[in-house]
Amino acid sequence: MRVFRGIEELLPIAHAVATIGTFDGVHLGHRSVLDRLGMEAVRLGGESLLITFWPHPRMVLQPDYTDLRLLNTLDEKLELLASTGLDNVLILPFTLDFARTGSHDFVRQILVSTLGVKKVIIGYDHHFGRNREGSYEVLEEFQPIFGYELEAIPAAQIDEINVSSTKIRQALSDGDMARSRVFLGYHYFLQGTVVKGQGLGKNLGFPTANIRVNHPFKLIPKDGVYAAILKVASLQLHGMLNIGFRPTFNGIERSIEIHVFDFQGDLYAEDVRLSFVERLRDEMKFPNAQALVEQLNLDEARARWVLKQASLA
Repeated sequence: MRVFRGIEELLPIAHAVATIGTFDGVHLGHRSVLDRLGMEAVRLGGESLLITFWPHPRMVLQPDYTDLRLLNTLDEKLELLASTGLDNVLILPFTLDFARTGSHDFVRQILVSTLGVKKVIIGYDHHFGRNREGSYEVLEEFQPIFGYELEAIPAAQIDEINVSSTKIRQALSDGDMARSRVFLGYHYFLQGTVVKGQGLGKNLGFPTANIRVNHPFKLIPKDGVYAAILKVASLQLHGMLNIGFRPTFNGIERSIEIHVFDFQGDLYAEDVRLSFVERLRDEMKFPNAQALVEQLNLDEARARWVLKQASLA
């Protein structure tokens, strides 16, 4: 998959069959569009192309909106897109100046003059351009003038359960990992760096690796205890993960920490990936450390069973 980070990096794309969107999550609905894109590219003897944007438009248009949470960082999104068989990705830097580009100018200058698209495929409800004024109808208006083919993917064809990034964010915020996986087609994951913690887990017999998420807009699932998979370099390790404030010890800062099963090494400063398999329970405040340890033993047994079943699936 070729990635172009701006028009100035663009190389020729033969008979481009294009779609447009942020594609946050690269979920099953997105994959349905990309599958169709690939099929049409083969039919027309061309290449598939996703036109996407970074930063996320809301980061630029609403900089004071602090509640924005994304399913993917840009690097995560590109990794997921590469697994779909997509030929090309054009990342258009989203700026205030770019946001003023009208939908007609976008079609004429970018889709036609710059890219020479052979066909455009978009989701049934997709909007683009200044004030989201662009739509299927705008593309349809220009079709006889510029001669490209046009296709809209209806909701029922994208997915009978109508997948959306909003529904996935809600499932993750509810801690419903099973529902998020149905929508995404993969276990939700985040990436970060292992940092020094307070050593509380080690004193309890459950040493943990504390994870700092490096992207401020990355969505963190609901607080609680999870069965999780930790990937570091070529290793894939099982463990149980806690997100929260460690109320038994009157913690005041939210932390993400994982106890890795059957592992003796040092993970400090390593870049890692956490995949969430199942939420086991809420974070709880226990009367003392011994009561907490007893619950952690139960959590470990449950997490090991969940992860074993997941590996067999």
